[in-house]
Amino acid sequence: MSTTNGQWYPPEWPERIRLLSAGELTPVTPRRAATVLLLRDGPDGTDGQDTPQDAQGGNGEHSPEELDAPERLDTVPEPAEAPEGSETPPESLRNAAGGADGLAVYMLRRRASMAFAGGAYAYPGGSVDPRDERMVTWAGPSRARWARRLGLDPSEATRAQAIVCAAVRETFEEAGVLLAGPTPHTVVADTTGDDWETDRAALVARDLSFAEFLDRRGLVLRSDLLGCWARWITPEFEPRRYDTWFFVAALPRGQRTRNASTEADRTVWIRPGDAADGYDRGELLMMPPTIATLRQLAAHGSVADVLAAAADRDLTPVLAQARVENGELVLSWPGHDEFTKHIPGATGGPSA
Repeated sequence: MSTTNGQWYPPEWPERIRLLSAGELTPVTPRRAATVLLLRDGPDGTDGQDTPQDAQGGNGEHSPEELDAPERLDTVPEPAEAPEGSETPPESLRNAAGGADGLAVYMLRRRASMAFAGGAYAYPGGSVDPRDERMVTWAGPSRARWARRLGLDPSEATRAQAIVCAAVRETFEEAGVLLAGPTPHTVVADTTGDDWETDRAALVARDLSFAEFLDRRGLVLRSDLLGCWARWITPEFEPRRYDTWFFVAALPRGQRTRNASTEADRTVWIRPGDAADGYDRGELLMMPPTIATLRQLAAHGSVADVLAAAADRDLTPVLAQARVENGELVLSWPGHDEFTKHIPGATGGPSA
């Protein structure tokens, strides 16, 4: 891994690149996946484990007027509460807890024990469940329109629904936030309580499909609350590959994030610029898609600005390329020069 910043770079990559170049490694077909950049305006929140709000019954809902006004989103910061046994947070996260106004994004740190990107900061997300293709009550752009937006053929409407469903489902599974409501124009105001946790755990265990969950609770999936921001595909030489669509969404009023994922040991609301600074100082480990999207978010001042910009985002997939140049292996991500790596020697690691 680079010693000058927080770029995630597995030490086994150089050898895998050489094997791929020699025709001795067959690329794995990437799994479809979705991740969500949850956003809010106001104080950044705090480093550490998010604290859920007091349960209010779970039957509350909010109107489109409340959802469409970013300045009315929940802006009360969570209390500072570090996970049990956690180390002193890096400077970038301590600064993020200062409570200054500004666009904030929700991030989690993957446990170091995770086989893929252990210790890296990321967003809630995960693989598409084949059952995400099951019919759900739907609000927002049509499935065919979503297919076009996601870069699919309009005939692949069912596949597009599965990607959007995965984005909403994974956000609920990992952050306790649900982009669905009792009607096409409302969203649930509270997802705390034992009954919600039981359903969330059943979704994680795959004992319950997302379609069954929504139907059981009489909920409509609010696809109109999502905007698609980017698409990245894991390099061909990586054994765990994902074709991932990155979405943006505002935190619904009344709902609060919490670390509901067993895959994360820390969560934080943080300004995109502060997170990027932490990466630049080598304090926060991140994969290229994560830091790239953070830098893009930092150019926007509010949730409304980000959601408006999402409609015009280029969703051409970003896929790393490797080539031999002057005796070195050169690893690059098209359109993102900062991630280029020069790998010298037969078995050496990357140069800074």
